[in-house]
Amino acid sequence: MLGEYRIVGRRASEIAADVERAVGAGELEPGQALPPLRELASELGVNPNTVAAAYRLLRDRGVIETGGRRGSRVRPRPASTARDAQRIDVPAGVRDISDGNPDPALLPPLGEALAAAARDHAERPSLYGQDPVDPELARLARAALDADGVPQGPVGVLSGSLDAIERVLAAHLRPGDAVAIEDPGWGALLDLVPALGLRPVPVALDDDGPLPEAVESALAGGARALVVTCRAQNPTGAAVSAERARALREVLRAHPSVLLIEDDHGHGMVDVPLAPLSPVVGHWAFVRSVAKAYGPDLRLAVLTGDAVTMDRVRGRQRLGPGWVSRLLQRTVVHLWTSGVLDPAAVARSYGERRDALVRALRSRGVAAHGRSGFSVWVPVPDETAAVARLLHAGWAVAPGARFRMSAAPGIRLTVSRLGPADIGAAADAVVAATGSLPSSPGRRYD
Repeated sequence: MLGEYRIVGRRASEIAADVERAVGAGELEPGQALPPLRELASELGVNPNTVAAAYRLLRDRGVIETGGRRGSRVRPRPASTARDAQRIDVPAGVRDISDGNPDPALLPPLGEALAAAARDHAERPSLYGQDPVDPELARLARAALDADGVPQGPVGVLSGSLDAIERVLAAHLRPGDAVAIEDPGWGALLDLVPALGLRPVPVALDDDGPLPEAVESALAGGARALVVTCRAQNPTGAAVSAERARALREVLRAHPSVLLIEDDHGHGMVDVPLAPLSPVVGHWAFVRSVAKAYGPDLRLAVLTGDAVTMDRVRGRQRLGPGWVSRLLQRTVVHLWTSGVLDPAAVARSYGERRDALVRALRSRGVAAHGRSGFSVWVPVPDETAAVARLLHAGWAVAPGARFRMSAAPGIRLTVSRLGPADIGAAADAVVAATGSLPSSPGRRYD
């Protein structure tokens, strides 16, 4: 089972340390099965409870994963290169619609908001011991959440959606636990989950969000958390509809101990109504980032959730960074209250471009998806060939490998940099790049 390697040790701590050292040295490979408890106990001449304790230590440290009757195995190593690094080198003269960035022309100017925050700071300097959340930001955020039907809960401020999701997962889960996540889904989240020592479980979705039967299968299989993108799902543009939300709530009611995380990163730049799933489970969190609507460098997200979750997240935050800069929080307050951004106009601009590209592709016989936000997902039988042909034709798109676990291949197009005159040319290029590729069997988003 372990080849030539022999585990040694008499105490649980010694056995665990030996296995961890062997994994670090490469003597035990990712995916390699460990001996059954009683077999190893007999070999070492110790009580099976000692081996069980050693395996628990290894699991808690993220070295191994346990799968019931499947036994214990060395955990796969997290990817050393983030999925975002799988970018296309864009030569001069090639149109880049691969990067997933908002349109800079639709982002508000920050000068006056930063200056106003600096003036506030001069009058009311931020010091140690103050509330980590600016009171006005909390009031405005809570009012917006109330308007969208998000349940009551304390408000916290984190450094973006991914920071919030990481802290919520860490507050409840232990290494080896399974997390159900959308597939295709946000590449950074697909990297984060295994990096935390957690096990990602893919959940298929369509234009209306995660499929109830896929969620049920993941939760029934032992997933202890579910992460759902409310709107502007990356990379497919999916948005949870009211009907789908009702179906998902029914699934969740049968699994009340599951941790639910909802990511509404598209707030402020989408016009699809929010259909929240909370609070049908005991522990839940709802996160809202300002990055897409106000600028990626504004590293701020509002988080709410049940009292236990929020207490754990905010308590751990105090032991690390302490708080998100109140200067940054006050800058966001001024952006929210100044009227410098018209969310409806921003959503309309992205929607017109996205819908036009989806229509153009469909009219040319190409399946395309994008219900909200500025991403369009196009299923293709061969990502590498499609990306290469499009690059040769003067268009850089994102390969679906950045967003997939077991989902069918595809490419993501970002409409942020496209004008009305570009839509037809982009659609023609996709048709030319994919039209002669062999067909693939039907899958989600096919």
